[in-house]
Amino acid sequence: MISKKVILTGSFGVGKTSLFEQFLYSKFSQKYLTTIGVKVDKKVLNINGKELSMIIWDIAGEVKQDKVPNSYFLGTSAIIYVFDVTRKSTYEELEEDIAHIKKMLPNGITAIVGNKIDLVDDGFIEELKQNIPLPWDLLTSAKTGDNVEQLFHDIGIKLLAQNS
Repeated sequence: MISKKVILTGSFGVGKTSLFEQFLYSKFSQKYLTTIGVKVDKKVLNINGKELSMIIWDIAGEVKQDKVPNSYFLGTSAIIYVFDVTRKSTYEELEEDIAHIKKMLPNGITAIVGNKIDLVDDGFIEELKQNIPLPWDLLTSAKTGDNVEQLFHDIGIKLLAQNS
């Protein structure tokens, strides 16, 4: 079995913990509890007949060096950068944050994910495309579960391809 570390990062309140909980435990809570430090858990995925143990780190807060210890990134194979589609402030520094991530993890997989799509309509998504400086990989809803499995499955495929 192949084991890979995946980090969820992004601004406060974008739904990183909710994505973590939805993927690992199929649950969602309306309560907002700030993550302190890091939560770690794992899930074994079967992708095209291969088993992948995905060790998922839900880290508190921001991407910035002064907010997240660089040691959290050691041994990481993929990073999921989450922004909140309803809060512009969570994607205003997207380019800078992704540049920092790529510097920290030059050979790692990076996925940019807009969360909370259950709160907007299709017209808003079209408008969002004009305002986001980088293309996103997927839009999700941790609340409804939309595209959450797909997100981690897609990362898993990339991780296994990287390992071949």
